[in-house]
Amino acid sequence: MLAELSIRNFAIIDSLSVSFSKGLTVLTGETGAGKSIIIDAIGLLIGGRGSTEFVRYGTQKAEIEGLFHIHPGHRVYDKCEEFGIAISDEDEMVVLKRDITENGKSICRVNGKLVTLSVLKEIGQALVDIHGQHETQYLMQPDKHLFLLDSFGDKDFKQELISYESTFRDYKEINKQLSELSRNEQEIAQRIDLLQYQYQEISGSNLIPDEDVKLEEEKRMLSNFERIHGSLQDAYHNLYGEGKALELVSSALADFSQVAALDESLIADEEQFGNSFYVLEELTYKIRDMFDSLEYNPERLNSIESRLDELSKLKRKYGSSVKEMIDYSEKIKKELELIQNKDNHIEELKKKQDKLIAKLEVSGKKLTKRRSETAKVLRNSIQQQLKELYMEKTKFEVVMKRIEDNQFLRTGVDSVEFYISPNPGEPLKPLSKVASGGELSRIILALKTIFSENQGITAIIFDEVDTGVSGRVAQAIAEKIYKVSVGSQVLCISHLPQVAAMSDTHLHISKDTRHGRTVTKVLTLKTDEKVNEIGRMISGVEITDLTRQHAQELLELAASIKKTS
Repeated sequence: MLAELSIRNFAIIDSLSVSFSKGLTVLTGETGAGKSIIIDAIGLLIGGRGSTEFVRYGTQKAEIEGLFHIHPGHRVYDKCEEFGIAISDEDEMVVLKRDITENGKSICRVNGKLVTLSVLKEIGQALVDIHGQHETQYLMQPDKHLFLLDSFGDKDFKQELISYESTFRDYKEINKQLSELSRNEQEIAQRIDLLQYQYQEISGSNLIPDEDVKLEEEKRMLSNFERIHGSLQDAYHNLYGEGKALELVSSALADFSQVAALDESLIADEEQFGNSFYVLEELTYKIRDMFDSLEYNPERLNSIESRLDELSKLKRKYGSSVKEMIDYSEKIKKELELIQNKDNHIEELKKKQDKLIAKLEVSGKKLTKRRSETAKVLRNSIQQQLKELYMEKTKFEVVMKRIEDNQFLRTGVDSVEFYISPNPGEPLKPLSKVASGGELSRIILALKTIFSENQGITAIIFDEVDTGVSGRVAQAIAEKIYKVSVGSQVLCISHLPQVAAMSDTHLHISKDTRHGRTVTKVLTLKTDEKVNEIGRMISGVEITDLTRQHAQELLELAASIKKTS
């Protein structure tokens, strides 16, 4: 959910910070107070189109920042991982930030990381869905209808889809291999020449695993021969011989042993002393052996440097290490074998392709059958929602069509689009072509009631979608908006008292003048203030005892509806 929104120097807003809660939050206030400006700010925060007009006059940039709490497994995790953005498993939150400068440029960040506007949009639209009276949103986009229908499917449907997708991935891989083998002869000949040259160059170098690492170590020893030789000689000389450290330690051990023979409490210390002496003695012999085995070989050093130079040149072409170059050589070898025997491989691949096409046809038909069954359940569910919104004569249909024969998509062999007929006698038309504001508002509400839980959207925003309705329809819309808020956080700008009464949180937006400039204020209403605001929405400017009574009745009705929801 959207937990916190911070806005600075945006339109008529100088500085504003708003905390949001779960459930239904309704924003009300006089026209022009800044309600829609807040929604515009959220729209920009999730990647909407920016403009210099949004930057408050006299300032250098507008700043918008939003904190979202997300649940484990939310699809935004995959989005952020795709773009290399970290989300702490402990915090479970995403912070979006967008600045718009006075020259119209945008600076976008997600969890502190700079991102492009397109990345901000992808992540933002996975978190928030804004629906306004005249906007075409997610549910109005035909290319999204297949996903929405599939998200409504049951476990059996989803299992069928997983099975189909697995076969489709194999099919795509076979097609990719065939495409690579079916290039024209000139390209293939050029490719063979290149691969043969590369393979011969690598294999002719007689690479040995990890030889670069071992040669570097040997080079380091030879390059520092004099220092190593001198240091070992000094160490051995200082430890071994008459009057040297080892002899002195041995003498000290003999003295300490005499004391330990008289004081039993020192026996353990004597043992530790003795062990230390033997360790030191062993180290002395090791230093002697190292010193004796050292031999300076300038020819060997030249040979190592020459080989490392050869390996360095190969690394610039074929990998950052000897292991990577050996792996690349094996890869070349396999590709050469594949290309040189391409006719046999093509024949084998086509046989596999034919089998996969037959398998996809069967799996695709099963998926279509399951999808058709799901579409009927969805249609009936939406028809019920429309009936509850007093659109019982409206017909809703999920129109499924088979894509071209022998064509397969990752999602199956179907295209899906939602159709609707708002009035009896009228033909079904694509949902995206429905124009009536009042009807569209209710249709969108019906769809969102069904899809809000499946979409995984963190926050749904309705910007005056209840325009043009009243009476029992207004009450039905209020109840439907509240029902959507049970599954997803909902922010709603409304002029309907029925909607305001259903709110869990009621924010009143107003504007004032400060230092000669207009500023926007947000106040969370308490119960009495909520009664007065709903009364104002009912009657206009003058609030009477009767309007307060009516407002109180709306609140009581809303409370009783919530209890039974």
